Amino acid sequence: MPSETAHVYDFRPVEPADLARLGAWLAEPHVARWWSDPATGIATIEAHTAPEDSVEPFLVLTDGRPIGYLQSYRIDAEEDHPYRDQPPGTVGIDQFIGEADLVGRGHGPRFIDDFVRRLFESGVPRVLVDPAPDNTAAIRAYDKAGFRAIDRRTSIYGPAILMVRDREHRMSFQ
Repeated sequence: MPSETAHVYDFRPVEPADLARLGAWLAEPHVARWWSDPATGIATIEAHTAPEDSVEPFLVLTDGRPIGYLQSYRIDAEEDHPYRDQPPGTVGIDQFIGEADLVGRGHGPRFIDDFVRRLFESGVPRVLVDPAPDNTAAIRAYDKAGFRAIDRRTSIYGPAILMVRDREHRMSFQ
């Protein structure tokens, strides 16, 4: 990971004007392998922008440049969520780096850590991610961001490794 350059990450709610960019990112091979097809993905993200939706979609920016997507959701807000056995208040996150030239440069672990710290500051007790078992790059990124594997499951989303980071865990890239 680059250590000579510090990046500032911002998380802005997704707006209608962002959907074309997100659609292009969803079509990128490094994203398409792990996310639904672009048309379905955009429809899902657009639905998440509704105020009453339980998922919060964000555009990830570094130094003002859009670089990726992140969504967070309260697991206990969905009655049929497959991970409801987690502690009350647990938040799940999913994300990707959309800009192919930024993959593998340390941004993923850093912006994940930054977002998770913000969740902890707001009182969230645990953050959960569920990468596919063969998504080794994501698993490595989550590990670098302080997550630990707790289980392996198969749900309606397919096979997954459940990884968590608890509020008591201290992590910093500074």
